[in-house]
Amino acid sequence: MERLKLPGTVIEISRIGLGGMSLKGDFKYDQSIISAALAGGVNFLDTADLYQKGLNEEILGAAIRGKRNEIVLATKVGNEMNPEGNGWSWNPRKEYILKAVEKSLKRLQTDYIDLYQLHGGTIEDPLEETFEAFEMLKTQGKIRAFGISSIRPNVIRKLMQIHPPATIMMQYSPLDRRPEETVFPLLEKSSTRVLVRGAFAKGLLIDKPEAGFLDFGPAQVRAIRVRIASFGFSQEAFLIRFGLAEQVVASLIIGGSSVDQVEKMVKGFEESLAIPLELIQTLKSEFPANQYDQHR
Repeated sequence: MERLKLPGTVIEISRIGLGGMSLKGDFKYDQSIISAALAGGVNFLDTADLYQKGLNEEILGAAIRGKRNEIVLATKVGNEMNPEGNGWSWNPRKEYILKAVEKSLKRLQTDYIDLYQLHGGTIEDPLEETFEAFEMLKTQGKIRAFGISSIRPNVIRKLMQIHPPATIMMQYSPLDRRPEETVFPLLEKSSTRVLVRGAFAKGLLIDKPEAGFLDFGPAQVRAIRVRIASFGFSQEAFLIRFGLAEQVVASLIIGGSSVDQVEKMVKGFEESLAIPLELIQTLKSEFPANQYDQHR
């Protein structure tokens, strides 16, 4: 599978990454999913300390034992679990990050994280303090690069002024084209790259029952799905081509809850290489692009 080097780093990631959020929490079952992704050329695995209260990190750590040098490992921080373990609060402070990373390293059974991401972000966050913690961890060799997971344009503009991260994770698909308005153009002028989540729009553009999504009603979602199918390629392939066609997008983080889904994802990437960009533009011209109405 094709790989892309993140600018300003030595990290090369596959154009498709496996998202850990869809894993089931069963070591044996989940490791078969991870193994299928690795066999398909995926080297980029994304998780978070919040997922399954840390179990997700443990499962990924066990699955890549003995293969660490072959894997680009990403996790996230910022959601602090309460003592009872039944909820969490937002905490982007330096003190918390420096403690949380140690727990993630232990669960992942590694001494470094390739990409450490702030798992959210608001305009009120002390981002200077957050990035100071990340820089400290880079100096210590505990992380190789840092990023943020945020869809808010005002937050993205602020952090790009303070300290441009290696990556920004955000939602993007034919049902969510909000980043096209201001975020993608801003990042095109920088070395920051986008990691896309939600490329399959929760499966609504593949095989899930019709439902509304953002400001699209069920009928509009169906119309877009039918149009995508009319191009003659698998929905997975078209949606992968749609996301990776954007200049600033480095990789699509796609969840897989079965080996079959992962194999379809890998096959979809291979098939996507033959899809003309003109078809992407055709779809965009026929359906409206939605825009952010908050956090602008």
